Amino acid sequence: MSVLLSDVVSGSAVGLRGRLWRLSAAELRTAAIEASAEILRLEAVRVAVVDELSMRPDDQVIASRGVGCWLAANTMLQVQDGKKIAALGAALRPFPAVTARFDVGDCSFDHAVLIVAFCESPPKGMPDEALPRCIDLLLAAASGVEATTTKVRNVIATLERIFESDEIPPAEDIDRNELRIASTLNGRVVVRGDFDALTGEMLLSALSNLTMPTPAPDGTPDSRSAAKRTADGFTELIRRYLDCAKTGTDGGQRPHVNVHINVRDLAEHRDCAAAPLPAAPDGGGVAVSDLDVGHMPWLGPLSVSQTRLLGCDCFLSTVLLDGHGAPLDARPGKRLVTAEQRVALIARDKGCAFPGCTCVPAWTDAHHIRHWANGGPTVMNNLVLLCRSHHRLMHRKSGFVGKWVIRIGVDNKPWFIPPPSIDPQQHPRPANTTFKT
Repeated sequence: MSVLLSDVVSGSAVGLRGRLWRLSAAELRTAAIEASAEILRLEAVRVAVVDELSMRPDDQVIASRGVGCWLAANTMLQVQDGKKIAALGAALRPFPAVTARFDVGDCSFDHAVLIVAFCESPPKGMPDEALPRCIDLLLAAASGVEATTTKVRNVIATLERIFESDEIPPAEDIDRNELRIASTLNGRVVVRGDFDALTGEMLLSALSNLTMPTPAPDGTPDSRSAAKRTADGFTELIRRYLDCAKTGTDGGQRPHVNVHINVRDLAEHRDCAAAPLPAAPDGGGVAVSDLDVGHMPWLGPLSVSQTRLLGCDCFLSTVLLDGHGAPLDARPGKRLVTAEQRVALIARDKGCAFPGCTCVPAWTDAHHIRHWANGGPTVMNNLVLLCRSHHRLMHRKSGFVGKWVIRIGVDNKPWFIPPPSIDPQQHPRPANTTFKT
């Protein structure tokens, strides 16, 4: 190792970036590996020192409610991280084989935590004499540059299956399954869940194809984060289930998204929104039921723009109300876009018709070019297939300037006119169907 390379590993990072150009690619690789090994060594040193201090605490440690809190208070660590360091030091004491590997830097902090957790709570069906051999297997999975957390967890899961007891393993215990769904103050929904391995496998398998990065037509990589792709895939999974699955009934009907809205608001919501707020029947304020919004039975208010988007391709039921909002009559529900019309739309548009979009038909909605609430008929020349993203763009897209216009051309196919912000000349663009099969 050259003198400069030695300085890189053992010296300060201050001003280092201005000197790294002098190193070759091979020396940079070596420096990265040496620095990583040094981090492992210092991590082991810190765990050992903190553990010794926990067994011989002085006034400062005692006043800090433990060595973990003291460490966090005197470093840039968080309290939870300080406590993890102290906990690992204490957990390593009964297992010298694990301690030895950790001290020489052949086992990372996280892998050591997993191994001692297994040793402290081994499967109930495992005899005591099997523990040393299990530790060897775990250390083999946790050692070397090929060690991964997934590999260590797989060994632990395998050992738990080998030494099965009469009790159900945690990964297979469906009684532990939980799913919490709560609405927030701003109208969004928070989902938190904990599932057994089989349920998790089914969920991941169902989401796999829906969460893959999808490049743009020009080859630009998908800019969505992994979390955003998962959220989009989960939304699509639910939509497909509600559209296609045999879901049973809920209150006498198949469960779906139900939205209630005043027909006047749906047709003329811009004028209604600008009008004075209506008074409540008792004269004491605004009548919430008359506000210019849709309403969902589970989560409450929904904007008219979003309601219009859902209304393009929905099952419509109408209820006639009196002046006080009491039902007078109900008409049988009907599907706005029939199955036959959807087949014809797929034959014509071959998926999302928006220029440049490659979304397949199964992921599309039938959009009314002139909204049916404004008198637009549900006929082929007033319908176009759009994916949910472009469907939302047609109704409302936050931060988007301008509005796309759709026209049916003399060829009886949809044409898209971009807003001036995209094309000042607003040249019509044909539907993206030419190269679809």
